Amino acid sequence: MNATALLLDPARLDRPDTDVRQQPFPFMIAHGQLPDEARGDLERDFPKYSSAGFFPYDSTDCGPSVNALVEQLTTPQFASAIGRYLGIENLGQYPTLITLCRALNKRHGTIHTDSRSKVATALLYLNTQWPDTSDGCLRFLNRVDNIDDLVAPELKPLYGEFAVFKRCENSFHGHLPYEGERRVIQVAWLTSEEEKLRKTKRGKFARTFKKLFGVLDRKLGAGRDRNAAHRD
Repeated sequence: MNATALLLDPARLDRPDTDVRQQPFPFMIAHGQLPDEARGDLERDFPKYSSAGFFPYDSTDCGPSVNALVEQLTTPQFASAIGRYLGIENLGQYPTLITLCRALNKRHGTIHTDSRSKVATALLYLNTQWPDTSDGCLRFLNRVDNIDDLVAPELKPLYGEFAVFKRCENSFHGHLPYEGERRVIQVAWLTSEEEKLRKTKRGKFARTFKKLFGVLDRKLGAGRDRNAAHRD
């Protein structure tokens, strides 16, 4: 498949099975957002990180199809389409921070709202398969202290599944502890370029730290409580 082909089509967001809600916070869950014929290329071109967690996007880590997908995810046109569902006017005016994750360990996924520096967050999943488990599946929640108080059905992180939400004081989300491959591209629309720079620097430091102390990072959260939460 030509890496410059259209991978994301905002018209797909209008599928009849798309779930759009404004309460308890604005969010959308959309299925089948990537073409089947791109699956092999995106699997091949996804970065081969040696550590678990989300890391700032670097085009040199990725192959051409992933770079093309990131470019399309960050266009003002796609942001405007997302913003209409979330009630955010001119979402494309905000700086975007792209982070990618290939794998998680069990400390990840604790309940949180995202930081106040985020206007909205989108998650595009790329796993070609998922075990028969709720572990690692995205949950939008009513409360900060109960991972089982779901707002909508949980979302398996499978190829082409897409979720986006407006950051609010009650935009609680997370997932049950999971260790293993969980491929996702995250787009965050931020309040300022300064916040983008700060988060990018922090993400690069985290990547370096995990390269050196990956075993420690894995052990730190291995026994976390299923209802654990954090602020950001």
